[in-house]
Amino acid sequence: MDQKFCQSCGMPLNVSEEFGTNKDQSQNDEYCIYCFKDGEFTSDCTMDEMIEHCLLHIDEFNKSSEKKFTVEEARAGMKEFFPHLKRWAKA
Repeated sequence: MDQKFCQSCGMPLNVSEEFGTNKDQSQNDEYCIYCFKDGEFTSDCTMDEMIEHCLLHIDEFNKSSEKKFTVEEARAGMKEFFPHLKRWAKA
């Protein structure tokens, strides 16, 4: 199975509890519970605001990552990756 990522924040989606919910409470397989709940995004933000929010969790990410990222490295990587996510892709 291909690894799924939240199409808003890029979080890996590994277990059903991490998936967001649609309006009818069914599982949404594109977004995480932190970004999408009850069929709506949990926050109205720009891509850059989402990146800055995600950077608040870099220490937690680094705990389980082989490569330890600095804030600057993580920011640069997200600025390349996020435009490919469904929420931020240019239509």
